[in-house]
Amino acid sequence: MAGIVVVGSQWGDEGKGKLTNLLAAEADMVVRYQGGNNAGHTIYVDGHKFELSAIPSGIFAADKLAVLGNGTVVNPKALLAEAAELQQEGVQTDNLRISDRAHVIFPYHQLLDQLVDEKKGDQKIGTTGKGIGPAYMDKVARIGIRMIDLLDEAELRPKLSYVLAEKNEILEKIYHHEPLALEPLLDEYLEYGQKLKPYIMDTAELINAAVQKQQRILFEGAQGAMLDLDQGTYPYVTSSSPVGGGATIGSGVGPTAIQRVVGVMKAYTSRVGDGPFPTELFDATGDHIREVAHEYGVVTGRPRRIGWLDTVIMRHAARIGGFTDLALNSLDVLSGLPTIKIAVAYQLDGKRIENYPASMRDLERVEPIYEELPGWDEDLSGITNRDDLPLNAKHYLQRVEALVGVPLYTFAVGPAKEQTHALFDLWKAAEA
Repeated sequence: MAGIVVVGSQWGDEGKGKLTNLLAAEADMVVRYQGGNNAGHTIYVDGHKFELSAIPSGIFAADKLAVLGNGTVVNPKALLAEAAELQQEGVQTDNLRISDRAHVIFPYHQLLDQLVDEKKGDQKIGTTGKGIGPAYMDKVARIGIRMIDLLDEAELRPKLSYVLAEKNEILEKIYHHEPLALEPLLDEYLEYGQKLKPYIMDTAELINAAVQKQQRILFEGAQGAMLDLDQGTYPYVTSSSPVGGGATIGSGVGPTAIQRVVGVMKAYTSRVGDGPFPTELFDATGDHIREVAHEYGVVTGRPRRIGWLDTVIMRHAARIGGFTDLALNSLDVLSGLPTIKIAVAYQLDGKRIENYPASMRDLERVEPIYEELPGWDEDLSGITNRDDLPLNAKHYLQRVEALVGVPLYTFAVGPAKEQTHALFDLWKAAEA
């Protein structure tokens, strides 16, 4: 068998969906193992652009199973709406499977997500307001409601009644917000349960059966390693573990089911929301990259923050994620820049450091130490072979590999799947 994990190596939005779609063509199953509909994936299929947030990217491979694992949180309303949109575009969703143990996002999660972040003022996290964090909080607090509960009113009613009473007290007394009514919410979510019933099952059993049959399994992460709850830029992180190890917990398999971990990256760095960003650009170069790459959030529409490639965070991501390979996207975006910078280390209080600090105060004070490389003017969009790249572009890729310490699996010269070029067969390498 072969298990491959696709992981974001920066702060999300690196192009994981495109790589997942590429690898899914030869997989038997694609598993999303964490996150919720706060993570947007942009995928081009036969020239058509799709933007997904609730449904796994693997849905486009009709003969493969696309699985939402137990580590995800599910907004049934958003999921059904997205499925309907795909069906209107001729994409069938019969291959979707949802873990009966995945936790459910309710309207009170979304409300609290927005209200809590607003109350923090200057200390806000910059959440998408989709209710992801509060849903994970309830999971940890052991008051969460799972997909299996939506199938049984006798199970759902007492649980929702208890949780809603607690949430309404918070909404009313702390945020002076009107309470939510139980019966309409109960009816709504029971209806969602009936609509989703054909897809809900024990996905851990399903995935482990595939492992036993020596099948190819692709594990798809959301967000990026630097948003990992433990190893990211805490507290400016997500509420789950996007790193490679998160695939085992979030899908219900053991670590022996994974052979390769691909860290997806951009040729530069971007970030949505608040939090430290040592290489962030506030000049015309940053604006140029943002517009050329159309760097606006799939879910929020917010303009992304832009910066030079930071190999300090890339090395950190590679260590915590167990990267065996890199997939570099958006190389074409850098065309036309006379000079390209790569952060190779930081300076902190007069000292050179090469590891990513845990302290937010330290991160506010670090200054990137850059290596400058000559740029290139050539249009890369039609290039299909690494050897045919301009000399300076080839040198750039070589420096990235050397500085991160992980070899390239793919490089991309445009957003389309056809513009992503593999340097070897990753599935065969995983099976070796």
